[in-house]
Amino acid sequence: MSGKKAFYALVANGVRSAPLWDNTKQDYVGMLTISDFINILVSYYKSPLVQMEEVEEHRIETWRDLSKNKLPSTLIQISPYQSLYEACEYLIKHKIHRLPVIDPSSSNFLFVITHKRILHYLHEHFSKLVMPDFMYKTLGELSIGTLCKIATINPETPLITALNMFAEYKVSALPIVDKDGVVVDIYARFDVINLAAEKSYNNLDVPVIEALKHRAEGFEGVHRCRLNEPLHVVVERIVKAGVHRLVVVDKEDQVVGVMSLSDLLQVLVLHPPGVISATSEDFMVK
Repeated sequence: MSGKKAFYALVANGVRSAPLWDNTKQDYVGMLTISDFINILVSYYKSPLVQMEEVEEHRIETWRDLSKNKLPSTLIQISPYQSLYEACEYLIKHKIHRLPVIDPSSSNFLFVITHKRILHYLHEHFSKLVMPDFMYKTLGELSIGTLCKIATINPETPLITALNMFAEYKVSALPIVDKDGVVVDIYARFDVINLAAEKSYNNLDVPVIEALKHRAEGFEGVHRCRLNEPLHVVVERIVKAGVHRLVVVDKEDQVVGVMSLSDLLQVLVLHPPGVISATSEDFMVK
């Protein structure tokens, strides 16, 4: 299948990733994600005057062969019989956002575990748990999230610059700030898929503000938090908003950091401050 058809399929089905099946190996060999689309655009874009035929003609296997040094040699997956704790470990250790759950006996692709699903599960069961003291500490006290060297853009930043920043800094979203550093919007990796939907990837010199006009309905918005807010309040906010990150701002609404779902799972599950580390058995799927 060509890369164009594959990414159109993601758009048509409203999904952010899909498993890749190799007929020769009779096995799953990876996941097709928006990051692949971004990397293709960054690799082949020259100018609005040069048609990107590679997006139209490249087969997925061709792109993966060219990118094999950047991709895992095997599909990172988990069995349905493993624990949620292990799922957290896999997601964070391998810096992935989607973990496929595959039946080891039949090789059937069952579903996908994400940071958001795990955090929602934990939140639903908070009432049954004794809230640890660190949940009442502030983000500043716990130093959660990326709080220095924040990658930001402005409304006039060329789209190709933003895509290069996604690829270079390995971030999932770029806060958009005005001349005073005040957050006014956000450009996320998922927004890039609109370039495939609109077939507008041949001119990436346009400003980001222009690309945002083609944003799909249901945009999750920019959700904020502050360093002086307690962790339990922030968890409640991000779960209810159903977003993947919160932009950390000061009282002037200037960006001081970004807190992601991965940052929260780190502190809630893998490395809770002042708490003896949890074990896999504590998160077994019963």
